[in-house]
Parts: sequence; structure tokens; C-alpha cells
Amino acid sequence: MAAGPVVVATWRFGVPACEAAWQVLASGGSALDAIERGANVTEEDPSVQSVGYGGLPNAEGVVELDAAIMDGPTHGAGAVGGLTGIRRPISVARAVMERTPHSMLVGGNARRFALAAGFEDADLLTEESRRRWREWVATHGMPDVAHFDGAGLDLGLDSERMDEPSHDTIGLCALDAGGRLAAGCTTSGLAWKLPGRVGDSPIVGSGLYADQDVGAAAATGNGDEIMKVCLSYRVVMLMESGLSPQHACEEAIRYLLRKRPEHQAHGAACIALSAAGEFGAAATREGFDAPGRQWLWAVGDASGVTLHEGPTVTLDEP
Repeated sequence: MAAGPVVVATWRFGVPACEAAWQVLASGGSALDAIERGANVTEEDPSVQSVGYGGLPNAEGVVELDAAIMDGPTHGAGAVGGLTGIRRPISVARAVMERTPHSMLVGGNARRFALAAGFEDADLLTEESRRRWREWVATHGMPDVAHFDGAGLDLGLDSERMDEPSHDTIGLCALDAGGRLAAGCTTSGLAWKLPGRVGDSPIVGSGLYADQDVGAAAATGNGDEIMKVCLSYRVVMLMESGLSPQHACEEAIRYLLRKRPEHQAHGAACIALSAAGEFGAAATREGFDAPGRQWLWAVGDASGVTLHEGPTVTLDEP
């Protein structure tokens, strides 16, 4: 385990995020700056179709972004939900935290705030994400679904969707040389979601949480399930009770499985980082065991950036 500055991030695309974050930490920068810089890398990468620019849109073909950031030393937080037409939403979330008395702004007013704060208007769709949305529209009941008029609102979001990388949030936790903690989370959410749907990513306690005296955590997976158990808060509270980051992640995932036994295949995962620089990660077995969809997470410290697989847990394990 790391004894100095360290950053942890979710998924394979957490590697370049950790590389960017580590540059900040290695130069003596703050954990908060490292989180923002690392998240921006993923948000600006059009090949990551579950985060930021190039993220897969909602059922109407609009990319709606959710993001949040939390600062350990001040226990401050900022978030945006359903943000459209603005790149780098975690930077907007930080602006909410630092420039307003509020913790979250949503929808059109989050966009108005971002533009007033100096962020530029941008088209978040790429040719690839637009093409995929058109293919989806051709096989589903548009526009009924998008306008909430469909009898069953059948979005096709259950088992047929779980093998696709449609909800792979980038979550990050960082500890800097001064012992300061921070956490961040940013996503374009579930592909083809109902317009206005907001997942766990911008919700403090669900998608992320940081307690300067204990540690930080972030979550990824099906946000509608993660929110029901306040997964990131639970991880940090388990750490406060004496569990290591690894055991806290595993137990928090088992708690979700106990509370939602009929929804295990929807998948959830979390990462954690303690105030002492120890880290851990865990995910549900179901939802993250399909070929090409193994649970991966990255760590950056003085020895470099490494990619890790697993562990995954089930209720049957001790």
C-alpha cells in the first residue's frame, strides 16, 4: 500500500486519468486539483462512450452529463446533474462548490451557470455516438419512449444492455502530499436513459464521498441501484468503524446485494482510499463477469500507474 500521495480510479480508462492526476500530486499539487485534472482527461476522450464528450445520449439523442467533486479538508462539495452542451462537467461542479453557496445545480440552470462562469458551449455528440443513437432509435419506440408517452416505457435497459459499456463512470479518489483527500465522479449516465434521469454520480454519499479524518470512496455501475444504498458513504463509514479500504468495499457491495437481491445482475462497484494512503476496490460478481467486461481499476503512486482486475464478491462468500 502507498504511504505517500496516491490516486485511485475506476476502469481501464482510469489509467490515463491517474497519469494526469499523478502529475499534479507529484508536483505538490492538491488532491482536489488532481481529481479535476484526471477527470477532465476522461471527460475529453471521445472514445469513452460513458463519460463526457462522446458519451452515449439519452432517448432523445441529447447527452446529459452528471458530475460531482468533494473536498476532504473543507467537507465541501459541488455537483451538476443533467448538464447539456458543456464539456468538463466536473470543472463546472467545482465551480458550483467554490463560487456559490449551493451544492448542486441541475438541467438548464446548470448550463446557464456554466456559461456565465466562462465555460464554452459545445456539441457533446460525436459521429460515432450519433450513429449509435440512430441505430437504437430504429429498434425502439421513438418518440413515445423519449416523451414518456409509451405504455410500458420499454427502454430495453435490462439484461440485453448489461454487456455494453453504457454506465462505466469514472470515479477517482486522491490523497496528496499534505494529507488532503478528495473524490470525484463524472459520467454521461446510462445510454438511452429517459430525459432528465440522474444517477448516483452527482449525489454526495452515493457516487462519491470524502471524510478528511477517514478516507474517500467513489462508485460506478448502475446508479439507480447504487443510490438505493448510498454506497460511497457506506464504504467510508465502514472504514471509520475500523475496516480496511478493501474490506469496506467488499462489505458495502454485499450490503447492496442483501438489500437488492433481485437486481444483482445490474452491477455495482466501488473504490476506496484511506487517510493513511491504503486503497481497495470491489464489485458485484454479476454484471461484471461477462467477457470484455471484467471489473478493472487503476492506481497511481510513486511507483507508477498500474491497472488491477477484481475482486468481485457475491452473497455466498464469507
